[in-house]
Amino acid sequence: MDTRTHPARERVQRVRDALAAHGAHALLVPSADPHLSEYLPGRWQAREWLSGFTGSMGTLVVTRDEAALFADSRYWEQAERELLGSGIALVKIPTGAATHHIDWLARHTPRGGMVCVDGDVLGLAAAKLLGSALDAAGVQLRTDTDLMNTVWPDRPALPQAGVYAHEAPYAPEQRAARLARVREAVAAQGGTHHFVSTVDDVAWITQLRGSDVDYNPVFLAHLLVTLTGATLFVGQGDDGGKVPAALAAALAADGIALAPYEAAAAALRALPADAVLLIDPRRITLGFRQQVPAGVKVIEAINPSTLAKSRKGEVEATHIREAMAEDGAAMCAFYAWFEAALARGERISELTIDEKLSAERAQRPGFKGLSFSTIAGFNANGALPHYRALPSAYAWIEGDGLLLIDSGGQYLGGTTDITRVWPIGQVSAAQQRDYTLVLKGTMALSRARFPRGTLSPMLDAIARAPLWEHGLDYGHGTGHGVGYFLAVHEGPQSISKTVPEPQMAMEPGMITSIEPGLYRSGQWGIRIENLVMNRVAATPEQGAFGEMLEFETLTLCPIDTRCIDRSLLRADEVAWLNAYHATVRERLAPKVSGAALDWLIARTEPITP
Repeated sequence: MDTRTHPARERVQRVRDALAAHGAHALLVPSADPHLSEYLPGRWQAREWLSGFTGSMGTLVVTRDEAALFADSRYWEQAERELLGSGIALVKIPTGAATHHIDWLARHTPRGGMVCVDGDVLGLAAAKLLGSALDAAGVQLRTDTDLMNTVWPDRPALPQAGVYAHEAPYAPEQRAARLARVREAVAAQGGTHHFVSTVDDVAWITQLRGSDVDYNPVFLAHLLVTLTGATLFVGQGDDGGKVPAALAAALAADGIALAPYEAAAAALRALPADAVLLIDPRRITLGFRQQVPAGVKVIEAINPSTLAKSRKGEVEATHIREAMAEDGAAMCAFYAWFEAALARGERISELTIDEKLSAERAQRPGFKGLSFSTIAGFNANGALPHYRALPSAYAWIEGDGLLLIDSGGQYLGGTTDITRVWPIGQVSAAQQRDYTLVLKGTMALSRARFPRGTLSPMLDAIARAPLWEHGLDYGHGTGHGVGYFLAVHEGPQSISKTVPEPQMAMEPGMITSIEPGLYRSGQWGIRIENLVMNRVAATPEQGAFGEMLEFETLTLCPIDTRCIDRSLLRADEVAWLNAYHATVRERLAPKVSGAALDWLIARTEPITP
């Protein structure tokens, strides 16, 4: 690429022309949409369109003479490569939740100047922080205009894929029952109305699914719940059939009326003066908050559905275990093919891995799609936590080294997410040491017991301790919540270095990833990830010191033992790994045959200390 003609240069200049026309000095472009989603429909991928940075998280700021992209360590190498020649500086931040862009804006905008941001994609909590900092700096914040409509020709339209019901047996709870649970929680806080924008919350409450967002079985909609009814604000599709007539009738029978997607703001403006509205400041945009009449009392609290959907019931847990087994069987078939193909001398690329693994998953019962874009990174590419092989840039699997594969599927009965690392050719002693230390972190947290209600960030150090002992660490969180045939990243729990908050309390039924890692830039990356579910632990002092929780490991796939430096493992760690492999073999053997079964048996053989 001729770096002098990077597309971002001309696009950023359009922004600067628009800033001058509006008498403004800076534009803030968050990675967000009106639902504050992680994965964005094309219409709201403004940050990517402007900068060329394709990472899933990052914040772009453009001033009249500077431009900066704020990204955490997961994306540093990727951002440096994609921003080369763009004229946009990379500002490295410690975590995705960091707010360094706010201080940067306050410093780089002249006193009396103006910062523009589309209030319809700016979270309410984020808006409060931004407004306070800019006010202290004497800078005006304008949120009533979307400059991207001016500078972005051929901006994508709203997605129009159809909506469908998540039905029994996979949806064990009736839609009316879920609405009743939400109403009860709203009423308990004194509310009469509740506005929900986050698409996974909307999908969970309504027992509906869709495909408006890549990798997430959700649809774009807002939901207004009252104590006696509800209104779903959803698009009508190209032919008016986004919600089929039969489904619309079923929704009406459960007290849910349909309204156009664009009517949500007007509905908030029309709230009666005696309404008491419950909203989640972290899950609603400033634009919607500004529609609420001044006389309406507002309660700010976490969405009741966010807490409820994080706790999977026993019926859901049964389906999740089955989805994990189907996913594990797909991986057995893939890895059997992969190792045999390498042995035959076939040339395999990172792209081939993605294609073949996805094809194996597609053959399993209940499969609906991937839960995120597959990460297949060989050697140096594995050191990029959010790497994705592209036709324009990928590696061949040849020579010696480590292959990291992070992948997952969406099934009617659950969502999967798993990372494994495999040896290619000869593995060095340094690679074995790194691999074993990461594995020790995965096992340490997997075996942990803790009091019910423990705030999830407090568990983070357990997985890091084996690495910290050797002066090592990783830049991403250790674990994220996972939905039930919903978002692969789900709150409220997060096992990470984030500041603990009350809503992060660990409760039975929550599903969380455990995925410590270690990344050596330009050399290799290691991450070993399983999904686990909180369950009540039986202890000798049962009840005397409160209820204790432990993890049930849900993911079913061998952990490669050829990469292990056994001198670093204790006898109890070897016992855990052997017991896990015995479970994997028992659960997956009935679902595979031939080469896949042979591979499963070989990779689950017990090891000795």
